[in-house]
Amino acid sequence: MSKEKKSFLQVMSSYPKSFWVASIMELFERWAWYGLFAVLALYLTGSTDEGALGLTHTEKGQIMGFVTAILYLLPLFTGVVADKIGYKLSLIIAYIMLITGYYFMGEVTSYSSVFLVFLYVAVGAAIFKPVASAIITKSTDESNSTLGFGIFYMMVNIGGFIGPAFSSTLRTQYGWKIVFIQAAIVIFINLLIVIFFFKEPNRVKNEESIGEALRGSIKNIWEALKDTKLTVLLIIMVGFWTMFNQLFYTLPTFIEDWIDTAALHDSIAEISPWLASFMSGGGTSVNPEMLINIDAGSIVLLQLLVSYYVLKMRHVSAMITGFIIAAIGIGITFYTGNGLFTILGIVIFAIGEMMTNPTFSSFIALISPKGKEALYMGTYFLPVFAGNFFTTFISGNLYQAWSDKLSLLQTEMSKRAIDMPEITKDFTKNDYFSLASEKLNMTQNQVTQMIWDIYQPNKIWYVIVGIGIVTILALFIYDRLVVRPKEKQIVNS
Repeated sequence: MSKEKKSFLQVMSSYPKSFWVASIMELFERWAWYGLFAVLALYLTGSTDEGALGLTHTEKGQIMGFVTAILYLLPLFTGVVADKIGYKLSLIIAYIMLITGYYFMGEVTSYSSVFLVFLYVAVGAAIFKPVASAIITKSTDESNSTLGFGIFYMMVNIGGFIGPAFSSTLRTQYGWKIVFIQAAIVIFINLLIVIFFFKEPNRVKNEESIGEALRGSIKNIWEALKDTKLTVLLIIMVGFWTMFNQLFYTLPTFIEDWIDTAALHDSIAEISPWLASFMSGGGTSVNPEMLINIDAGSIVLLQLLVSYYVLKMRHVSAMITGFIIAAIGIGITFYTGNGLFTILGIVIFAIGEMMTNPTFSSFIALISPKGKEALYMGTYFLPVFAGNFFTTFISGNLYQAWSDKLSLLQTEMSKRAIDMPEITKDFTKNDYFSLASEKLNMTQNQVTQMIWDIYQPNKIWYVIVGIGIVTILALFIYDRLVVRPKEKQIVNS
């Protein structure tokens, strides 16, 4: 007998309370995380006279890259611990760590202290991440899981859109510290939700100790990685995540350095004064994080349409097409200093992301031996971890050498034998730009254009898009040698 097909309303009403609680907590957690992460590069490298930290891009790359890489590695183990101590206790621990971590990130100023506090935040986020997914898994079944995870993914992107939008206005109006307070308050709401509304779901209990469970997790990952087909796929996906990460790590500072966002604000204001005000946080220049936020906004608006289109494609074909579109988009954002092209590039990139990211999980399932799907899916975070690790050097060391406006201006002033003071707490980055403009007898916009023309800081796009092209070619070869033979085998069996 065929199963009776449920209506949309019937499916929506089939989810238990725990599903909606977990989905709402995911929205708030992403609000806090992206509300901070979308502006973190700007905060770390911005001028100290504006309340930012004035760190180098190399230091920024290390803080954001290494710590976030660790965050995506830890769920392989924190999920095991959560299964042992319970989801509710795990969530309470995670939220207490996040509340205190977010608050103190706004209080510390040195490189080492920011690194350590952000690492503390990352551990809290890593405790939350596998628990939220596990609750959704336990709250759905075969009849409603597809829509359930679609709702969950939508909550991720709604939170990812709201967070930076709030941070943009808050930091423009009240300064940097309010961004960290906002994140702590949002997570405090989650703490209240888990205490008063979350009920511990039924869990399979066993007599294993936490140490034995952790060793078992490592053993399972190693067993999965022995499959060459899976390992090669994971290595290929490192390229996608390295390219994807440039959106949050590198593009905000590139926009801050090289895009005339005041002119962009005026262009948008001619069409919609309200939109221009919204994207500038009430200021006169479009904030970089609001341009980055176009990615999340596009996903919220277009994901269902793109997903419907992707349904008609082979998984691998969808991923290859998505890679190509994403590479074109990210290339456009770095190629030109025109803000309108930046917006166009981000929208194009988002379409590629929508085609690629949700398909990756299904792709792993396709090459998984029967009965080992969960084992193979446990490796999902490994390329995300490695992608963040390698992003450290592109967003940090490479950007510092090729694209950092301050470093390039210092080089030019030295070539012209124009004496300039060192950057200190009393002589900030903004002071340096102002004095250099005065000594060169140029406006700051003219200085920016001069440095752009001489040093071509947009050449970093060669490396970023180059990673995308290598990934596309590798995935195309992988499709020919591994996936298509596997599909033929399934059809013939």
